[in-house]
Amino acid sequence: MDGFIDSFFNREVLLNAWPAVTAGFWVTLKLTTLIVPTGIIFGLVLALIRSLRSKVLNFLIITFVDSFRAIPPLVILILFFFALPFIQIQLSGQTTAWLGLSFVLAAFSEEIFWATMLAIPKGQWEAARVTGLNQVQALRYVVLPQAIRIAIPPLTNRAIAIGKGTALASVIAVPEVLNQATSIQAQFANPSPLVLAAGAYLVLFFPFVIGSRFLESRYRWKR
Repeated sequence: MDGFIDSFFNREVLLNAWPAVTAGFWVTLKLTTLIVPTGIIFGLVLALIRSLRSKVLNFLIITFVDSFRAIPPLVILILFFFALPFIQIQLSGQTTAWLGLSFVLAAFSEEIFWATMLAIPKGQWEAARVTGLNQVQALRYVVLPQAIRIAIPPLTNRAIAIGKGTALASVIAVPEVLNQATSIQAQFANPSPLVLAAGAYLVLFFPFVIGSRFLESRYRWKR
């Protein structure tokens, strides 16, 4: 037991790691609060554009969505950070993480919104049109509110997963929680900072999990 405590809960190492991990916590929080709304709003916009049924736009949207769903987020971050400078686009580590993970979330969000829009019975569209609403109005006032309610559970789960994915930004030198913890771990040759990082992620994302459960409960379909 003493060996376990010394390895994972070493007081001296934890005290030394605390300032760096705390700083990383705020970086992770900042990235998460930027990525989640950006990705969800962008995904919703893409789904709305796709509903216009333009063959050219739909082809571009589907290509974007399928590409960012297929490529691992880590590869996307590395490509953005190391490849874009060759075409004179220089992004900081945090900007790279924000854009890369936002695009990944947008790709999944678009598919979620699109699937839920298709799940609305065709009769809802027809009834809306009969009342005099045009296609855009029918989408806004009748279809979209119902689709968003259906989308909440998968959307919140995906948002939480992408938020935790900010740990991938450590590979492009973003000083988030995992990056700070692994640096201190290497310095002291002791994994205690990783336990501290795990606690930081728990503090950060547990409220997100509780919030998602509240949203699912609040807006679920009543039977």
